[in-house]
Amino acid sequence: MRNEDVTIRAANATDLEAIDAIIEACVMRWNLPQRVKRLALGSYLYGRHDLEFMEILLAVGADGEINGLAALETAADGELSTGRKGLLLHGLYVKPQLQGRGIGSRLVSAAVDAVLAHGLDGLLVKAQNDATGFFEAYGFEPMPVGDSAVDYANRWWKSV
Repeated sequence: MRNEDVTIRAANATDLEAIDAIIEACVMRWNLPQRVKRLALGSYLYGRHDLEFMEILLAVGADGEINGLAALETAADGELSTGRKGLLLHGLYVKPQLQGRGIGSRLVSAAVDAVLAHGLDGLLVKAQNDATGFFEAYGFEPMPVGDSAVDYANRWWKSV
């Protein structure tokens, strides 16, 4: 699959099973103990109610298969510097066997387009350790950790 063979579209309730299968495949490959991954998995999966609060963008191949997703929601006021408004990239997942083919980059570009469409300042990401290199390479800048008891350790910001 080539990057240009991917189209981006909004998710709907009929996509949730495929979305959650991709998320599970990705989470189970994270560099964490198996028990931690199993315990955490449920908090990463999406349900119908999430579609009311999030914009989930799908990367769909020419064959109609969902190959990746980006879930967006409005970033909470306290998570950004004073005066900034942005979207939180709640989740970015690409089928493990298709990673490294530009699908994640297409999804981040679509997320940046959503930021612009909403008239916001940028995109916030709370990344797993395994993914920080991807976001750094894509031009995200690390955000300082003010209070380690409150702030997520791997927060990244991309101004648009």
